[in-house]
Amino acid sequence: MNKAKLKAVRVLLVDDHEIVCVGLRTVLSEHGSILVVGAAATVAEAIRKVEILKPDVVLMDVRLPDGSGVDACRDLLASFPGLRVIILTSYADDDSVLAAVLAGAHGYVLKAIDATSLISAIRSVSEGRSILDPAVTDRALAWLRGLAAGKDMPGVERLSTQEERVLALVAEGQTNKEIATALDLSDKTVKNYLANVFHKLRITRRSQAAAFFVKRQS
Repeated sequence: MNKAKLKAVRVLLVDDHEIVCVGLRTVLSEHGSILVVGAAATVAEAIRKVEILKPDVVLMDVRLPDGSGVDACRDLLASFPGLRVIILTSYADDDSVLAAVLAGAHGYVLKAIDATSLISAIRSVSEGRSILDPAVTDRALAWLRGLAAGKDMPGVERLSTQEERVLALVAEGQTNKEIATALDLSDKTVKNYLANVFHKLRITRRSQAAAFFVKRQS
């Protein structure tokens, strides 16, 4: 396909440093396939602008004045399922980046990234691919294995025995009703357990819960 005919990817910048947003907007606006539709400096503003501006991709800083970019990522994906989120960070080993992977982020980039690579990452994520550095992926898997081994892991609360049972059945593809029957619980109780699992693991979807369970067994 001719690049000139590519649909421009609508991008919302979320960073509380004005100079960073100005720099990103300048770099991205020079490329015809990227359209910066706006910028936000806080979690609240980001949520509001996503609803109004309907971006395809949010480029999200990890640390914001009114909260975590990781929490914002989770909340945005829960409210806008078709949205894609790339975490933007200055820290390659930041624990919050690992949490962001589990929160459903579709990728992350370091602020030191060059313009060409950033544009490529945004287009790749908008087309349904994930941009995850192998080093961070390895640390995320080690993090999951540590949790499976009963170690205290940053950002995640330990699941109860019953929550573990619910998670295992979700990974098998069972519905809430089927889980309720299998564990002799009410549908409402299963829903509450599942909500607790989502909260503790910092995820928003059943597919993420299943992926967490499978990765943890590897």
